[in-house]
Amino acid sequence: MRGVPRQHPPFAPAPGCHERAALRVAVASAVAMGLLVAASAADARTTKIDITSTTIAFGGYSFAGVGQYEKIVGIATGEVDPNDPLNAVITDIQLAPRNAAGHVVYQHNFYILKPLDLSKGAHKVMYEPPNRGGKTFATLNRSSGGNDPGGTITDPVALANAFLWPRGYTMVFSGWENDLGALTSFTATAHFPVIKNSDGSDITGPAYEYIVSSGSSFNLTYPAATLSQDASVAKLTHRVHLDDPPVDVPPTGWAYNAAGTSIHLTTGNFVNNDIYEFSYVAKDPTPNGLGMAVVRDFNSFLRNAAADDLGTANPLAGDVTRIYTEISSQPGRFLNDFVHLGFNEDESHRKVFDGMMQWVAAGDGLNMNYRWSQTSRTNRNRQELLYLEGLFPFANVETFDPISDTTDGRNKKCDATNTCPLKMEFYSSNEYWVKAASLFHTNPAGTVDLPDHPSARLYLLSSKQHGGAGNPANKGSCQQFLNPLDSAQVQRALWIDLDEWSTQGKAPPASRVPRLDKGTLVPVPNPALTNGHYVGIPFVTYTGLKTTRYRANYGPNFYSTYIPTINPPVFSVPLEDNPANGPIYPSYVPTWDSDGNEIAGIRLPELTVPLATYTGWALRSGVWANDGCEGLGQYIPFAKTKALRPFPLPLSRLNSPYCSKNLILSNQYHKIARALLQQRYPMI
Repeated sequence: MRGVPRQHPPFAPAPGCHERAALRVAVASAVAMGLLVAASAADARTTKIDITSTTIAFGGYSFAGVGQYEKIVGIATGEVDPNDPLNAVITDIQLAPRNAAGHVVYQHNFYILKPLDLSKGAHKVMYEPPNRGGKTFATLNRSSGGNDPGGTITDPVALANAFLWPRGYTMVFSGWENDLGALTSFTATAHFPVIKNSDGSDITGPAYEYIVSSGSSFNLTYPAATLSQDASVAKLTHRVHLDDPPVDVPPTGWAYNAAGTSIHLTTGNFVNNDIYEFSYVAKDPTPNGLGMAVVRDFNSFLRNAAADDLGTANPLAGDVTRIYTEISSQPGRFLNDFVHLGFNEDESHRKVFDGMMQWVAAGDGLNMNYRWSQTSRTNRNRQELLYLEGLFPFANVETFDPISDTTDGRNKKCDATNTCPLKMEFYSSNEYWVKAASLFHTNPAGTVDLPDHPSARLYLLSSKQHGGAGNPANKGSCQQFLNPLDSAQVQRALWIDLDEWSTQGKAPPASRVPRLDKGTLVPVPNPALTNGHYVGIPFVTYTGLKTTRYRANYGPNFYSTYIPTINPPVFSVPLEDNPANGPIYPSYVPTWDSDGNEIAGIRLPELTVPLATYTGWALRSGVWANDGCEGLGQYIPFAKTKALRPFPLPLSRLNSPYCSKNLILSNQYHKIARALLQQRYPMI
């Protein structure tokens, strides 16, 4: 039946303390006897780990009950069999060069922080595929961050206050995006081969760059196939607003560098925040979907292997009982595709990740597994809209898509192989306005709410902007102050819930999202109803701007081959809600109360008795006014007294927190609410 998720077997109880101790002894014995998995040379997997540095982490700090941590840095080499059905889903993998075994070889770097004495650790891994090469664990871990945390974090007070290290978690980071930097750097990166035609000739095709930069030049993702600047092979356009008609920059106004790897204007720099778009014929694509096999195989190696092919010991051999992912934004969209395409099953048909903590990823995938893809791009309501991201299926459960006439779900493959991870899908209000997040929990026609998948829960953090907390004293490029709501405590609480779900079979809290059937998920309200102002506040502009998801036209056969012949896709202004740009998937936004704060989802104390209006969306200021301010939200503080109100309020709102009496009560409530939260989760 369409839309009905497959039932899963009940959870097995977690082993007790004595059972876990016995298990560790048995595993240690197996390692000593060489009985852990040691794949034959014919199998595709991580084949070599080159450990370049092993040092004591955190300046030698010792965590109570856990001891010191060790930092291990290195480069891994792996290979995949392009004929294995588990790898054949990688676009263009058949065109990649092969070694003598007929396999495609790749490399990536890795960074591990583990208890020096693994017997004192938690035997659990927090794995993060970094965001554009940068580590993002700090919010969850209640610590500072950076790409070398084991070498730079030494303050004993901060270390004692961290979330995961005192619990004995091992942290693993590894590269999965192609050529973000040197493999020897702390930037997480991978290196994939260039694909060629079967006769060895260069592959060329249409490539596209969206440029918002103040620089003097812009590096192209793929080199130009020809240095010709004829409009038939290369064109640069410029506009100020999203819906301005693009204006061609004449060929005399721009030029390539000698290698055809960058472009520059012939007079001055690019205008920062203006939109330039460059369409050209490129060469030398890479099979970027290979990054999913990289992540699968390295984690499977750490969990299951004793050593690599050359005898170098796996630094985590025999220790790993659970692997949970932690991400922020872009890598969560990567993991959405990772699960959908079947990569949570390794080549020995074992589950790779036990659980996933998905922060601000929602239902989108990544611009990754197609030719000429650019993994670092992200669609928002002004930004990079013409890269493929919002592609059916959007939901974990199976649904029927009337536009593509197909039935699919993100968990369809892992349901069939019993390899689905448990998922805590946690995201902000911004994802509804700029990422069409309602498609994560409605059918593609936008007519009904979907049930939860048995292995996933969905949580909206109400009225929150994308990512971290904004500075409420700064407007940046937006019209209002930035939204300061913070996700950190809720993330840590949900992490505990995820671990208890995995190890004890304890069900996590029910999903908390807006719903059509409850009237908390609605079409974007018409700005004319409030005279173009948000909840009637005269100095807060509201235009109803929301990102639209289309079935875009990348040329014939694109959705079966994932090779575009039209790039960028066919489009015209306006870019949003324009049927000329392709069939539209209806999407909705959370509704709000009379103060402008969202009703559904997890409501922080700041919303329960508010001191301000908080939104997950924002608009730009300056010459770009009323274009989207991308991932940012708004903080609009209430007036402290009635006399200071900039506008009259209806009688229904005279008792709202705009009153100075309620401001005092609200401050007291915030303190009480946060104290209660600390009691429920004393270590979050």
